[in-house]
Amino acid sequence: MQKIRSGTIAALLLGSIASPLRVAAAPPVAAAIREAALQDSIAWDFTEGLTTEVGPRPAGTPQEARARDWAVAKLKSLGFSNVHADPYSMPVWVRGHDEARIVSPFPQHLALAALGNSASTPAKGIEGEVVYFPTLADLQAAPDGSLKGKIAFVSHAMTATQDGSSYSHFGATRRQGPSVASRKGAAAILIRSIGTDQHRLPHSGVQMWADGVKPIPAAALSTVDADQLTRIVSRGQPVRIHLILTSRMLKDQPSGNVIAELPGADPAAGIVLAACHLDSWDQGTGAIDDASGCGIITAAALHAAKAGSLRRTIRILMAGAEEVGGDGGRAYFATHGSERHVVAMESDFGADRVWRVDFKLPASYAAVSNRISNALAPLGIAPSRTAAGGGSDIEPLVKAGVPVLDLQQDGTRYFDIHHTADDTLDKVDRAQLQQNVAAWAVTLHEFATTTESLANK
Repeated sequence: MQKIRSGTIAALLLGSIASPLRVAAAPPVAAAIREAALQDSIAWDFTEGLTTEVGPRPAGTPQEARARDWAVAKLKSLGFSNVHADPYSMPVWVRGHDEARIVSPFPQHLALAALGNSASTPAKGIEGEVVYFPTLADLQAAPDGSLKGKIAFVSHAMTATQDGSSYSHFGATRRQGPSVASRKGAAAILIRSIGTDQHRLPHSGVQMWADGVKPIPAAALSTVDADQLTRIVSRGQPVRIHLILTSRMLKDQPSGNVIAELPGADPAAGIVLAACHLDSWDQGTGAIDDASGCGIITAAALHAAKAGSLRRTIRILMAGAEEVGGDGGRAYFATHGSERHVVAMESDFGADRVWRVDFKLPASYAAVSNRISNALAPLGIAPSRTAAGGGSDIEPLVKAGVPVLDLQQDGTRYFDIHHTADDTLDKVDRAQLQQNVAAWAVTLHEFATTTESLANK
């Protein structure tokens, strides 16, 4: 996708020109918030600082701990209150050495990355014959025991979508494929990366072993290496691969969430929660996933508070250990789930422009929803008829009935970068980042200042 150059704000507003919606003019305060946020530097400074001064932040590692310390210091310096880390412990998977090479019929190396929770091969690796499956369904249909001693290879062709909807379908190959292959007797599994790029950069990601399944080595090939292996298999000769994946599981490692607040005048009026996650995968520096999300909510909260006195507290949740299964979101709910949250929102889909807003709010929020839609329209953002669902950092709250709003970002290029070594600061477009801040700021301001009771039922 062609990048929007910084300062080209008009390009960000094209959606509102084409929108058929008729909306009332937003109040002057919303216009002032948008104008200030579109010139924002806080979100960029946060994203740049976290990715430069900390870098990769795998869950439960010393790097993630440094990220918590960095975020606490940064949020305090920006004027947030009650800034602290909420610690918890968790098992941690640590990547070792990842290597694969075709032994025959056409010897060559393959670019791959072990999937989270992969079992380890011996230090010298394993060797096996490849059994090719075009889809996860084909692997599932294989007879039990038919893959004994073999290396399963599952390919597919994930396509880019603006809303990222293809990720759920194709991601099942990563989430379920290793357990299915183990049940069929496979010695290891390789999958095509869950991504939409054509680069030699494998996409990592977590998978969870099904109950009773023996863990096996599991890795994702880069999309181009998966294509290469598919072509080699199509030649009709037996294909043998030598695979080295050395990883470790560590018990009871420290992780934690970072909490910060901009206090409201009426504590009984409830909490407006804005969430992101601090951890990242290890290959890149986690710029789009999710340093930018943390920068967006930090800057937006400050712009919302500057626009006038807050009635409700805006709370920032920078969750830990999201990438490995949402540990931070569950830990937050265990500690804070009984508190009154009037709405929960999450930024965890990169930094490209917001194009749509989804609501899942009670009827009592109707007036607030309308004002938010009006305030977002000049940014090219229209309300949809799709119910908001939130993300993993707020999932336990949403399941418990907390109202949720999603500011949907353009995901057309997100899965080109997601979970790869290419997730670096240069992929963040500053103009689009600022549009996110503006959208978040007017939304947080409306929730935090409205005089409606915002009853959750």
